[in-house]
Amino acid sequence: RTAEISCAAEASGPGPGSGSGGGAAGGGGESWYLALLGLAEHFRTSSPPKVRLCVHCLQAVLPRKPPARMEARTHLQLGSVLYHHTRNGEQARGHLEKAVSVGIPQFEDVKFEAASLLSELYCQENSVDTAKPLLRKAIQISQQTPYWHCRLLFQLAQLHTLEKDLVSACDLLGVGAEYARVHKTGLCFELQLLLMERKLQEVHPLLTLCGQIVENWQGNPIQKESLRVFFLVLQVTHYLDAGQVKSVKPCLKQLQQCIQTISTLHDDEILPSNPADLFHWLPKEHMCVLVYLVTVMHSMQAGYLEKAQKYTDKALMQLEKLKMLDCSPILSSFQVILLEHIIMCRLVTGHKATALQEISQVCQLCQQSPRLFSNHAAQLHTLLGLYCISVNCMDNAEALTTHQELWAFIVTNLASVYIREGNRHQELYSLLERINPDHNFPVSSHCLRAAAFYIRGLFSFFQGRYNEAKRFLRETLKMSNAEDLNRLTACSLVLLGHIFYVLGNHRESNNMVVPAMQLASKIPDMSVQLWSSALLRDLNKACGNAMDAHEAAQMHQNFSQQLLQDHIEACSLPEHNLITWTDGPPPVQFQAQNGPTTSLASLL
Repeated sequence: RTAEISCAAEASGPGPGSGSGGGAAGGGGESWYLALLGLAEHFRTSSPPKVRLCVHCLQAVLPRKPPARMEARTHLQLGSVLYHHTRNGEQARGHLEKAVSVGIPQFEDVKFEAASLLSELYCQENSVDTAKPLLRKAIQISQQTPYWHCRLLFQLAQLHTLEKDLVSACDLLGVGAEYARVHKTGLCFELQLLLMERKLQEVHPLLTLCGQIVENWQGNPIQKESLRVFFLVLQVTHYLDAGQVKSVKPCLKQLQQCIQTISTLHDDEILPSNPADLFHWLPKEHMCVLVYLVTVMHSMQAGYLEKAQKYTDKALMQLEKLKMLDCSPILSSFQVILLEHIIMCRLVTGHKATALQEISQVCQLCQQSPRLFSNHAAQLHTLLGLYCISVNCMDNAEALTTHQELWAFIVTNLASVYIREGNRHQELYSLLERINPDHNFPVSSHCLRAAAFYIRGLFSFFQGRYNEAKRFLRETLKMSNAEDLNRLTACSLVLLGHIFYVLGNHRESNNMVVPAMQLASKIPDMSVQLWSSALLRDLNKACGNAMDAHEAAQMHQNFSQQLLQDHIEACSLPEHNLITWTDGPPPVQFQAQNGPTTSLASLL
């Protein structure tokens, strides 16, 4: 049995980057090594993986003082298994550092793979300054190995991108693109370089150009579909970043069809003749989760919250399966981003207690990785700020708005806090100057510009300047209808309905409030439904429609009870104490609250 497993493991053709030991041994004198290697691979690929036994088999190689090539590859394999399947970062780092130090010319791939994994581990431990020189050194000596040269260049470029050092990232992508042209491969570099070094308004024609480049590229089906997914993900995230959720729909549909196609292809159907073409920007299984993720992002922005929930459930289920076999940091990043989006959906749909528990889950994930926390601290505090607004803890909401990374989103929401408080005039005027969409609004997002118009309309309404408020809200409606921003549409309609009601124009008010209620029910947006039902109740009373007024009053009562129950449950959770956390790492434990800190009357 051992011999069969060993031969199968050796004959399976690991390819670059697998760390499976192919070619490391030969000859009958090394059969003990093949046997241990085969057993280790058997245990690693068991379902579920028997990681401890796999590690024991690999560790058994080292005391026998194997040849240097075997020792180096064994250190790589141990480091890889410990890194991907355990949380024992210290031991993984030690083995990978030994593999990096190997000096055998015929086995440079061991050094390169170890350097790639070790730099990931350093980044996960927030030691980016240690990862960068390691990658640079590996890049310098890998120029005769196209696969690893492409992979390492791309990895370092991504690292600079995460640090928002776009100049260095573009320089590296330029080097990669030139290398790719010489070796007729590596199209990922050219695509990302084209998009990164241009201004936002110049991206649309470049996207068309990139699409043509991908379609005209000649290569094996797996590689071509992988490039197409890469391009479409860039395209979809560009549109979403620009707040254009209607314009992105054709691209998103193509991406969903493309991932279905690539999931039916087998990696070993057609092997490329060029070694550099073995380079994939992301494993196929990770691509599937990523497509779910961008679909959730789109659904949340567009206000299709039930759809967002459905795809989040699918993505998290897929992530759980992958994390049983792989502890790759990118999977935790995917999980955090999914939770960030579904938390926003929960707050809209009136599930604050669930949202708070998911915020706590994000905290727990960030506790496991300093790098993950540094990348998501701003988002985490912003989510807590949104939760504070939803439970009327305005002082806490204000204290959580110190991050500059998401300033446009934060400032827009902070303005709504000041408007509701009604006594922060100086601060409010200062904020409104920063989010004036009529004059040099420094954000290109269509969605945020529409939201800024809504905030100014809300402020004008509270000031009693109704004509000015209507002008701002009509601009919001125009922009939100253009890009299917359903929640902004519903909010604008109900506020316009409120304005017409105050002005005594009951017919026009009804024309606004009824579609607002219908759209809010479809989202579903609990706050807008509560607001709309109250207006419908008062409108029908004023018009003498007693039956309709009673029905609207009953709806309003039902929404009030649901919100009250959720409000009490959320504020009673021990996780509610997170609202006092404004600095440093996320707290580990929470003390239970005695009860809700605010009344529903003040909330409504």
